Amino acid sequence: MAVRISHELKRLGPQLRYEPTPKRLRARFGDAPVLDSRRAVVLWEPERYLPVHAVPEDDVVARLEPLGAESGPAPHLPGPASSRYPFSPHTADGEPLTVVVGGTDGARLPDAAFRLADPDLAGYVAFDTDAFTWFEEAEPVIGHPRDPFSRIDMRATGVRMRVSLDGVVLAESSETVRLFEGRLPPRTYFRPEDVVWDRLEPDPLRTICPYKGVAVYWSAPGLGDGRPLAWSYGAGAPGLPGFPEMAQIHGRIAFFDERVDTEADGAAVPRPQTSWT
Repeated sequence: MAVRISHELKRLGPQLRYEPTPKRLRARFGDAPVLDSRRAVVLWEPERYLPVHAVPEDDVVARLEPLGAESGPAPHLPGPASSRYPFSPHTADGEPLTVVVGGTDGARLPDAAFRLADPDLAGYVAFDTDAFTWFEEAEPVIGHPRDPFSRIDMRATGVRMRVSLDGVVLAESSETVRLFEGRLPPRTYFRPEDVVWDRLEPDPLRTICPYKGVAVYWSAPGLGDGRPLAWSYGAGAPGLPGFPEMAQIHGRIAFFDERVDTEADGAAVPRPQTSWT
């Protein structure tokens, strides 16, 4: 019997899942080393869509302590959040840990690590992506670990795409780029000149995508429910360069199809149901 792969991946969701990575993985907090490993795994806790990294405890340079009553404010974490979902509470069995970096008087990061109880991952500790600065081989990386089973394709399209909300047109063009990303809905990226800018205003929201970079957002005052409706990566996002491999969408604007009305060659496109709905 044939098996649809996406259905099988969804079926695995309630389980603790992992995949080894051959990349050398390092993490730092400021100038202080936290871990250095060539035995890291990409880890998905049960019912979690986005992964984290886990490494053998022998590869951890920082000190790990049981999570207790921590005194004082938590240290400032670098950059915007890589996910709307926090590192804890955890859905796998294990022990939350405090990470102590920089010696006895160094910074204490409560609940920034998690010692896994699963026997297949005995000795492995997972780490909060947003608490540290990360490197793969010699290059800095941002955001949650990349899914080794996912990829991104971009294709220019001649389909006339139109985005509106409450009857007000926000963008329209026959020269868009469609981005296809694994199990996520396709996204349409418009040229800036095809966007009705007097209907949009900058939004303070910033998010990190490990594939595309840092996104800036816009909302549409007086339209919808006030939440952000559009975003951009790279050029067009001042001071936030995108990744070179994503140059085809740099400076282009995408809209949440979950929150706007989209048409393709005059036909309505159903709003997808995702966590952004």
